[in-house]
Amino acid sequence: MNWQLKPLVTSLISAGLLTLALGASGEALAANPCAAKNPCAAKAGNPCAAKGKNPCAAKNPCAAKNPCAAGDKVDPKLVMRPKGYKPFKAERATLVKEGESLWKDTKLSTNGMSCNTCHTNNAMFAPSFSKSYPHPVAMAKEKGGVKQVQLDEMVQFCMVVPMAAKPLPWNSRQLAALTAYTGEVQKKFKPSPGAAKKNPCAAKNPCAAGNPCAAKNPCAAKK
Repeated sequence: MNWQLKPLVTSLISAGLLTLALGASGEALAANPCAAKNPCAAKAGNPCAAKGKNPCAAKNPCAAKNPCAAGDKVDPKLVMRPKGYKPFKAERATLVKEGESLWKDTKLSTNGMSCNTCHTNNAMFAPSFSKSYPHPVAMAKEKGGVKQVQLDEMVQFCMVVPMAAKPLPWNSRQLAALTAYTGEVQKKFKPSPGAAKKNPCAAKNPCAAGNPCAAKNPCAAKK
């Protein structure tokens, strides 16, 4: 053995970090102290590797599928403007008022959700929401393969994906009203660097904090 490694091996053995486990010979371990099992990966006494219920292995509700993005893939034809599309026309102030009511109407969905479920106090809006439409939206790309959408098309995506309902008729008063109100919400929306802090699902997983299995392996530490 290289004489320079002997002090290190001796100290590791005395500290209990180097063990004769899994049939490994003392000479083999002595030759390579970093071949010893990381104590954080050992099954014995490690809560993160215990066979019993591990709180850190439990499904983190913040990592679970986001209900606002749930749903299967969408046929773009259902949510993209049809040829010859002519939206319902009415006084904008009236449509905005009606849209504000529809924004909180769970009857539009089949699962008890509404627009407000995901977007209370501007939650779940990407910073790009403040940009003029059409523009790219993650949900539209992921669920329908659509590169960019108009605002009324995004309303239809929300109807079909998180709200699990049929798209609204393209010439309907409801679609026009929801689009008008969403436009007003967009005008007042200001992306903030601290917006993620308001989202409980943006917080760090408590199981990741102070986790002994996350401790730095002494064998991986820089010499």
